[in-house]
Amino acid sequence: MSTDRNKTFGKKEHLCKLTLIEQLFGGGAKAMTAWPMRMVFLLVDKKDEQAPSVQVLISVSKRYFKHAVKRNRVKRQIREAFRYQKQELETCMQNYVGKQLLVAFVWQTEQLQPSKLVSTKMTKLLERLVDNIKEMQSETVMKESSL
Repeated sequence: MSTDRNKTFGKKEHLCKLTLIEQLFGGGAKAMTAWPMRMVFLLVDKKDEQAPSVQVLISVSKRYFKHAVKRNRVKRQIREAFRYQKQELETCMQNYVGKQLLVAFVWQTEQLQPSKLVSTKMTKLLERLVDNIKEMQSETVMKESSL
């Protein structure tokens, strides 16, 4: 039962604040691509203790899909893929107290894709993200030990 509760994607986990979005896309963020998605992420200090450790933005451009129905379908596929696979990312972020991970998923093609493909690409991106975060954590531990 507790595993079903963790597979949610509530309002608090959505990246909505304009200041955080500008910070994410303003520079200094890292990006990875698993076609047809691009992921942009940035580790920032938490402004609010109640804020979740991971906040996500999903973007599907009107340039690729003129009809809102298709854009909404793609966003729904990305949300579903993320909410089923976010547990490892959240456990990795527990090591960063006072930090928050901002993530944006950007769709980059004008073709609709099957949900299974979107899910496998999401898995690939999240695995690479977790590896990258663990790498950043080991680098900070090394810097602290050398001081």
